[in-house]
Amino acid sequence: MNQAAQLYWNKYWESRGREKPKSVSSWQFGDDPDYLAKLVIDGVKTATCSGLIFYEKENEPLPSVGDYSVILNSKDEPLAIIKTVEVKKMPMNEVSEDFAIAEGEGDRTYRYWKETHIQFFTKELHELGLEFSEDMILVCERFILIDVRK
Repeated sequence: MNQAAQLYWNKYWESRGREKPKSVSSWQFGDDPDYLAKLVIDGVKTATCSGLIFYEKENEPLPSVGDYSVILNSKDEPLAIIKTVEVKKMPMNEVSEDFAIAEGEGDRTYRYWKETHIQFFTKELHELGLEFSEDMILVCERFILIDVRK
């Protein structure tokens, strides 16, 4: 976590007079971090997903219920804090319409979600020398907005 995100995290918990939770990370959303973070702040985006293969290749731990994240913009500046409330692994072709809509992107339809994610995962997998398949395993995460940086 960068210094600005750590400072924001510390100030948030100090202002609440409570001990900080131990599990926190900081990161940007996907292809367009500023747009996607704004959707979170506006209460439109309450879910996100990534390919399990990316966690494995980067040796990153999977998100867990109760994890906190400081959401960063494209300049790595902290914008908000979210808390993970649900994590499920499933094939992409089994993701529900409800989950796709909760991702909050584009016209908020399943069709848009599917087309956008096929493009994104195809590109990302190609960079790893891998091929896209609609049954690739996704890590699907739902979250709640805890705080927006003032």
